[in-house]
Amino acid sequence: MLALYGHPFSSYTWKAQIALYEAGLEHDFRVVDGDHPDHVALVQSAGPLGKFPVLADGDQLIFEATSIIEHVALHHAPDAGLIPTDRNDALVVRQYDRVFDNYVMTPMQAIVDEYLRDDCRPDVARIAEARDRLARTYAWLEDWLQAYRPIAFTLVECAAAPSLFYADWVHPIPQSHSRLLEYRAWLLARPSVSRCIEDARPFRAYFPPGAPDRD
Repeated sequence: MLALYGHPFSSYTWKAQIALYEAGLEHDFRVVDGDHPDHVALVQSAGPLGKFPVLADGDQLIFEATSIIEHVALHHAPDAGLIPTDRNDALVVRQYDRVFDNYVMTPMQAIVDEYLRDDCRPDVARIAEARDRLARTYAWLEDWLQAYRPIAFTLVECAAAPSLFYADWVHPIPQSHSRLLEYRAWLLARPSVSRCIEDARPFRAYFPPGAPDRD
């Protein structure tokens, strides 16, 4: 059986697990925390910085959420629609996957990291810079959604769901961006995503900037 190592509150763990749920693949979820040192050791052995998620497929360990989804689509669920079979469509999907990881998830994490570094005195300049990057990306995504119509629940949606979920917590999406708000709401209502949200709910008190009382 496939085994996914990660944490229920981790955005990138969500990204990989959403794909497994969408593909209907049974898997063993193994929490990576101080209570499971063997799980920690396996993750530490998988990649250069020992980050989760990690997918164990027999003796093979796959790290990085995008690579996990590519592996699942190639070897276990080629018909699930995670990666389009058309090469041009697949290229587009991979491009927008990078948009959500690099331009939504990364600045969101930069804000979280400032509170982890010093929750009493976070660097306001760094936070302002990250907020500006998110605001610019939100505006770009709002325009992009004029033409974008999901061809299936693809790698793009697996990346978009956790990144928009948490980004809106640290820098709320403006009400003027109605298409982006609707896209986020549609993603959060997806059973594969809502399952991750519910599994993570017990950990909300640990969200460094403070979790809003919604979602």
